[in-house]
Amino acid sequence: MIKYCYMQYYKTHKKKLTGTHSERMMKNVTKEYKKISNKSKRRPYIRSAYFDKQKIFLGIFWQHLYQKNLRDKARRLALFPCAIELIEKSKYAPTTKENPNKKGELLHRFAGSTPDNEIFFVQIKEDKKTKQKYFISAFPLI
Repeated sequence: MIKYCYMQYYKTHKKKLTGTHSERMMKNVTKEYKKISNKSKRRPYIRSAYFDKQKIFLGIFWQHLYQKNLRDKARRLALFPCAIELIEKSKYAPTTKENPNKKGELLHRFAGSTPDNEIFFVQIKEDKKTKQKYFISAFPLI
């Protein structure tokens, strides 16, 4: 049983990528990722509206993605453009909780909606000591 709680979500203007083949989708996603990474000489990042324009680093997303099976990888890759827009522009408060696996981390979960009204979530990890934030994952509601 899925419990729904009231949560404000950001409606993106960018559409979800089409297709189901993760290798083909990867080409489109890497083009967008290269645009972002070319802006920085070191680790690729985007700035978040909610966190007062603090940097959100993107490297962990790829590590997390490669742990998934092909079908799940394709679902998450399709949401990449929407997730980037949500992080950059959303000012709605996320649900935040302490990471149950590591006490020194907070997990922020933002809700968003594609132009086709598909609800998805973006998860960001924050290190309590360094205050650095990392984009971990984007995934659909179901």
